[in-house]
Parts: sequence; structure tokens; C-alpha cells
Amino acid sequence: MLSIFDRGAPPPAPAPFNLAHHVLTSGAPEPDKIALAILDLSRAERWSYARLEQAVRGTATGLLDAGLAPGDRVLMRLGNDVSFPIAYLGAIAAGLVPVPTSALLTEGETARILSDLAPRAILRAEGVACPTTDIPTFSSADMTRWRDLPPAAYHMGDPDRLAYIVYTSGTSGAPRAVCHAHRAIWARRMMIDGWYGLGPSDRLLHAGAFNWTFTLGTGLMDPWTMGATALIPAPGVRHDQLALLMKRHEATIFAAAPGVYRNLLKSTLPPMPKLRHGLSAGEKLSPAIRSRWTEATGTEIHEAYGMSECSTFISQAPDAPSPPETLGRPQPGRRVAILGPDGPVPRGEPGEIAVHQSDPGMMLRYHDQPEETAQRFRDGWFLTGDRGIMGDGDTITYLGRGDDMMNAGGVRVSPIEVESALSRFPGITEIGATDIEVKDGVRVIAAFYTGPEPLDPEALARFAEAHLARYKQPRLYIHLDTLPKNPNGKLLRRDLARHYRPPSS
Repeated sequence: MLSIFDRGAPPPAPAPFNLAHHVLTSGAPEPDKIALAILDLSRAERWSYARLEQAVRGTATGLLDAGLAPGDRVLMRLGNDVSFPIAYLGAIAAGLVPVPTSALLTEGETARILSDLAPRAILRAEGVACPTTDIPTFSSADMTRWRDLPPAAYHMGDPDRLAYIVYTSGTSGAPRAVCHAHRAIWARRMMIDGWYGLGPSDRLLHAGAFNWTFTLGTGLMDPWTMGATALIPAPGVRHDQLALLMKRHEATIFAAAPGVYRNLLKSTLPPMPKLRHGLSAGEKLSPAIRSRWTEATGTEIHEAYGMSECSTFISQAPDAPSPPETLGRPQPGRRVAILGPDGPVPRGEPGEIAVHQSDPGMMLRYHDQPEETAQRFRDGWFLTGDRGIMGDGDTITYLGRGDDMMNAGGVRVSPIEVESALSRFPGITEIGATDIEVKDGVRVIAAFYTGPEPLDPEALARFAEAHLARYKQPRLYIHLDTLPKNPNGKLLRRDLARHYRPPSS
């Protein structure tokens, strides 16, 4: 039996279609129902569905009144507040193409995006890095004012047309701009039962910041699509305060990266009687964290696997238990395979995890990179670069990356990008970067370098801070006499980790 999961495709997205319209109207909640609550220990800022839709459609009017037209790209340089999802949906409602980016990117990293995409406008919050440019730039004050403008009509059209662009690290070292269609939100319906177990009465608390794509999708767009309530911690809320917020605000589902669960479990958790289960994605969940969470809360954590090009498509689910050491099963409606050089391998044999290019959540392309786009597809399958095994029960076990990509707190980072930035530091002859496990379930980026003598780690850290977003910066700098290489002189990044010696050894 071959390693293929194919149980039928979902119905196509209706036409005409608009992603923002689908998010804000498909759940059909009461206008006064709370769509969003932003929580801290002393208060909650609440947004009803009516207020949220007014802000989104008012923002669409503001963008159009500023001279933008459907199809124009809009770069988002915004912080961790409600402006982020409102601007994102407002742009899409108007038929524009938002490009959400991490607020942690440096000015230099942002300049490369400007050169790559040539956006027609920039939405920028105070204090978020962005180079000086002649591109029209709108402030937080502008965006706040737009919310009360007369609502624009949703720009309806072909569900296959471009809706938004997100950036992901590329194996070449240059971040890739992933272009997604409006239909991508339609495909996320397969996660509702295949991962979340989400319904209109749920209150989903996501631990991430507004300006993280994991939060944007799982924490906001999907609950709103179902007419549920999204709960987001306010800036400054610590991980050890999240459990109390879940209890006070009766969260029924909790979503977070594995590192957040790890931090929560450092303290004694209060009873959370309304909580049904947790969700985890971004990096592999440690079995120890999973078992400790279940022991502490009496609930399970359901894990999911995916990537920027297709979001999540393999997951565990409340009504579809799978062995905890596996990623879970392909979600109903997905077509997934484990591939070898000649196509799908027999069940039980390792290969590369692939999802079919017909998936409605599949990206349209990498922006302006036709060759790289073509390289990721083979015989109708999108190649993830991750290796796995499919068992007889359709469960998939993760075997790790097939390349050298690193995982920094749930975000994939190219080692070449880190190496290129740090190679300019005086005193470094050669450098190699990889992620290493420093304790159970904790991985950090480490830079291994050669040079005449060991360098000051603090000086290296300051240099990295000036040239790389925080999540790309190494946490360890290790001097070696030589870097491991193959007979042809190619760096063996996977061998770097064996040169790490924990402080206690």
C-alpha cells in the first residue's frame, strides 16, 4: 500500500469571493456578539462583530480614498495591537494586497522587501523600523481615523486572484515572498474539524502577538469565520499570567507554540474548568511537555504541521485521536503523500512529506521567482523539504528536515541568511549556523565560527542585532579551529551540533 492520503476534495470556493467578506460574514453572528477581547489582568478591551466590521470596511475606504486601487501592494510595518488585523482585512476588503511583516525586522531587512515588492503604500506604526522612502506612508493616527469612515463595499472577484503575500525563509538565504489567493481562507475550513474542534460558542485564547501569522490565522481569522470569540493577551502580559486569563475569561481552547506551554508549566496552574483542549504548531511538541500539560490540566494538546505555502494540513484532532509521537493525520479533504525519487513510497518507508498542488490552500507562487516555484513542485506535488513516514492508520511521523533550515521558536530561518550577515564581522574567517537542543524541547540558533582567536560574544550579539531580526539572531557563539566539511569542501551544518558542549560538561 502506497503512502498516499486521498479521501476526496472539498468543494471549490464560491465565486465571486473576498477573503475579508468570508471572515466577517460567514459565521453570521449577532452584531453585538464579542468578536475580540484584548486581555490583561485588570481589564479587557472588547470589539463586537459590528464594530470590527465597521473598522475594517472604514479602513478599506481610507485606503481607496488615499488613491490606492485593487491589486496594489501595501506593506504592513505595524506593532502588536488591533491595528494589525484591521489593516490586513481592510486592505483585502478593498481588493488590495497586504504584505504583513514582523515588527522585529531591521531597517536593512525591510529595505530589501521594499526593493523586492515595490509596494504602492506603507502602513507604519511609530517605532517600527522602516527606511526613508518616497512611498506614501500612513501612520497609526491615519489608520485610527479611517475606522469611522463610511464602509466600503467588499471587492468581490475570482477566488484564485492574489489576496496577500507573506514572507518565509528560503534555503538560498533570501526570504521568499509567498503569494496566496483569496481561496486560502476557504481551505482553512478543513482545520476546523481536522484540528481545532471549533464552534460558534468557543472562546479561543491565542498566546501570540497580533502581528504573527500563526495568531492572525488560528487566533483571529478562523474564530471569526466561525462566529466565535477570539481572546488575545495585551502587550506585556507574561506567559505565567496566561492561565489566570484563561480561567477568568472562560477560554475553551488555548493555542500557543510549544515554548509557551513550557513556560506556563514552570508555575502551578489554576483550575481552568472551561478549557477543552490546547493547540500547538510551529515546531515539534516535546512529549514531556505534552504529558505534563495533561497531568496539570486534564486536557490534551492537539498538534499540527504545516508551512507558509499551505498553512497546516496534517494534525491531531479532538475527535480523531492519534499516537502522541506522530504529527497526526492529513485533515479531511487534503491530499498528502510521502514521496521518494520515483513517487509515493510504500507505507512504513521514509520519504519527503508532500501536499498536492490542487489543495485550495496552496500558494499561487513565490513572487518573481518562477524557477524556485517550479523546483518546489514535482508531478503535481508540493515538496515540503520535511521527511516523514505514513503508517497504516494514515498517521504521519516526523523525521526532521531534509535540508539545513533552522527552527527558531516556531519560525523557520535560513542558516545562509544568518551566516551572510555575520560573515562581515571583523575577525571571522568562516561561519556556520544551525539550531541545537540546549535542553529538553528547547532549541536555539548557534553560530560556529573560525578565526585567529575567540571573539567577544556581546560584540557579536550587538552586530547581529543591527543586521538580523531578533528571531534570527544566534543565542550562542562558538569558536572552532575548523568547520566540518565534506571532501569537496562543503560545510556540513548537521555536524556542527556535535561541537557544542553544554556549560555543565
